[in-house]
Amino acid sequence: MNAHKDVVEPSHWPKNLRYIQSYTYHSSVSLETKNFLERGPKFSDRRSPSRYVAIRHITDPLHPAYDQYGLFASKKIPAKTHILDYFGEIHADERLTSDYDLSLVRLQSGESIGIDASTTGNEARFINDYRGVKVKPNAVFIDYRTDSGELRMGIWAANEDIKKGNELLVSYGKAWWKSRTEHI
Repeated sequence: MNAHKDVVEPSHWPKNLRYIQSYTYHSSVSLETKNFLERGPKFSDRRSPSRYVAIRHITDPLHPAYDQYGLFASKKIPAKTHILDYFGEIHADERLTSDYDLSLVRLQSGESIGIDASTTGNEARFINDYRGVKVKPNAVFIDYRTDSGELRMGIWAANEDIKKGNELLVSYGKAWWKSRTEHI
């Protein structure tokens, strides 16, 4: 489903999702906001899936994401290593029903900018919450600016190495879970 022929989709990539390796922008994002986020030339030097991760189908019936997908370490990942960035559609509108929407930044104006990977994204969209799987997360979301100035949401190994074959798990945060329980 990817329009870029030189981009290689990762193994197990769902056919109904668009695979990307840089942000796309929704019309709700103003030019001024886009310029603030990019702050320099926009480019992606990667044309293949992340070397650190693999998408796998979760077959354990006790896993909270049973019969869905997860993100697993394809090799040992040293502590505090940048694993990959969370790509999707950058937007400034409400996405209350998306399970793949992350907050990127809240601007001084009060405007919230998010990244929604519900229909377009990369391997990072398959990272699961640690609750019900492990005692604590082994990865964290950290926003940072690239050398070219672009603001990104990265996934980094936490304070301990992640062993090959282990599932990468983050904390979605209390607000994410609270918003899900309010709709039940």
